[in-house]
Order: sequence, then structure tokens, then C-alpha cells
Amino acid sequence: MSKFNEIINADQPVLIDFSAEWCQPCKMMPPILKHVKQQFGDKIRILKVDVDKNPEISRKWAIQNVPTLMIFRKGEMKFRQAGVIPAQQLSDVVKRFL
Repeated sequence: MSKFNEIINADQPVLIDFSAEWCQPCKMMPPILKHVKQQFGDKIRILKVDVDKNPEISRKWAIQNVPTLMIFRKGEMKFRQAGVIPAQQLSDVVKRFL
């Protein structure tokens, strides 16, 4: 949990993908996240959090549906949405926080 807090408190925006291995829609996210990473490179950090392996973090942020995407910057949640987001739409969201 302390490592997670350290990551989300950084100056660099952090896109977090809360997911689970059993979740079929979650399997659609890796190519979308790869597209975002290729577009923005080191301007953004992307972190995948398995809700089953990280129940404390999932509880703290009240993750009820997967995938849930969140963007943090300097410890503040800037964006949150449950469900799969198309790559271009996610890129447009990320641009607002760079």
C-alpha cells in the first residue's frame, strides 16, 4: 500500500487499470493501454492492479467493477471510469492531465 501511495503521489500522471484475471472485458485493456503508452511515453505511468491480489487498495478506492480506470496526479484522483474505454477516448482524457 505504501508503494502504491508513493506512485500516485508523483508529479507524473499515473493511469491505473484495476482489473482481474477472470474478467473478460479486462482482457481488452492491454492493447488500449499499450496504445496510450506509445502515444505519451514517459509523460505518463501506467499501472495495472489486480483487485484479487490487492484487496486493501481495492477497498480503499471502493473498486466495485472491473475494469476501472483512474488517473492520479500528485495524490489527487483526476479521473475515474468503470468499463472498457476506447484507445482514442482514453488518450483524449490523458491529454487533459499532462
